[in-house]
Amino acid sequence: QVQLVESGGGLVQPGGSLRLSCAASGSIFSFYFMGWYRQAPGKQRELVAVITSGGSTNYADSVKGRFTISRDNAKNTVYLQMNSLKPEDTAVYYCHADLKLSTMSRVNSWGLGTQVTVSS
Repeated sequence: QVQLVESGGGLVQPGGSLRLSCAASGSIFSFYFMGWYRQAPGKQRELVAVITSGGSTNYADSVKGRFTISRDNAKNTVYLQMNSLKPEDTAVYYCHADLKLSTMSRVNSWGLGTQVTVSS
C-alpha cells in the first residue's frame, strides 16, 4: 500500500555532509509524522529525528545542531541534512512514516534503509 524509498547514503569523511531523502508513494491521504532512525552494528535502532504534520521537529541529543529534518508535502518526501558528520554517525538509516491512507486507515511504514559510513 505504501512504499518508502531512501536515497543519499554513502561514504563521507569526518566533518563532511550528506543529505538523505525519503520518498513515499501509494494511497496516501496525509501524514501524522515522518522520521529517520538509524541502527549501527551491534546496537539497537534509535530515533534520529522526526517531523510532524504541523512541522514540529524533534532530534536525538547526539545530532542536535548538526542534523536538520525537513519535508516537502507536495512530493511526499522527507529529508535529513547531516552536517559535521562523525564516525559514530555510521549506521544504516531508515525512513519511517506514520500516515493515513486514502481508506482512512492508519499505518506505519518503514523503508529498507540506506548505509551512511563516516570514515577517513
